[in-house]
Amino acid sequence: MADIQVRRNKKVVQKCYLSGPVKESDLEVVVSDTVQLALPPGSTAVIVKNLYISIDPWNFSMKKDASTSPLSVITGYGVAKVVVSRYKDFRAGDLVLGITGWEEYSLISDPNSLIKINYPDLPLSYYTGILGMPGMTAYIGFYEICAPKKGEFVFVSAASGAVGQLVGQFAKLTGCYVVGSASSAEKVNLLKEKFGFDDAFNYKKEQDLNAALKRCFPEGIDIYFENVGGAMLDAVLLNMRHSGRIAACGMISQYNLEKHEGVHNLLNIITRKLRMEGFFVSDHFSKYRKFEEMVARHLKSGKITYVEDIAEGLESAPTAFVGLFKGKNVGKQLVVIARE
Repeated sequence: MADIQVRRNKKVVQKCYLSGPVKESDLEVVVSDTVQLALPPGSTAVIVKNLYISIDPWNFSMKKDASTSPLSVITGYGVAKVVVSRYKDFRAGDLVLGITGWEEYSLISDPNSLIKINYPDLPLSYYTGILGMPGMTAYIGFYEICAPKKGEFVFVSAASGAVGQLVGQFAKLTGCYVVGSASSAEKVNLLKEKFGFDDAFNYKKEQDLNAALKRCFPEGIDIYFENVGGAMLDAVLLNMRHSGRIAACGMISQYNLEKHEGVHNLLNIITRKLRMEGFFVSDHFSKYRKFEEMVARHLKSGKITYVEDIAEGLESAPTAFVGLFKGKNVGKQLVVIARE
């Protein structure tokens, strides 16, 4: 079988070149009539039915990408089922994780980029988060870049999000003291009561972030997992201990700004002998199986837990995406396209 005919293919497209804060009106849900999805002759491509898509701040990069033309389908990480395959490692019915489209069906020209799911007994939605790109991001940033030691002091910004909630739990498993920041009292309670953070604070209620960090870390911070940037990073730099490590995963406070905020305390990187390293998780997927096995084991034993914010239907994707930048999600934001 080389192609498949579908009654429709609903998709989310970028309506125009973007500038300023992303708005729901910048994206549009369109429905194609009956379409024939065909595999190019001689290719090793696959056609997948998308089940879940991950809604992540990095999708915002579409705004800055001049090569992303209007009416292009938005892409991102997702969980899908293979329906047609010419690739030797995949058969129809296989469940996979990887970059796909915000649409019901996608043609994947490079199936080598897809990862076959090994634990279908766990919730498939987890492969958009704790067992997917966000979980892998937490794993690489914390274990590989920050190299934590038992007893160290760890701070996580945007701590209730898809990445932060895992970093905090990894820190506790390592025997560290961990504090997180979040944007509401509900999220602060979640960090302390469900994820086991030692302390947490609502950064929106703090008049002085430097003072808040000194209150939480009177002896200073050894490891900072950076998700926010801006004023939070500036305050953290004043509170790092000597030889501290900063894993720069994201800077969501800056994504919607036309002019990025300056950081004034960079001299502390030198005087305190700090190491700050940015990374793309896509450069580390050779370690995925090791990560997947560790996290699946901890999930099954109950040593780690996870919270998802699930939106139903592809038409909900624009609202869910814009809500990320307003802190509306509680836990990992994802969209269900189909459950089978």
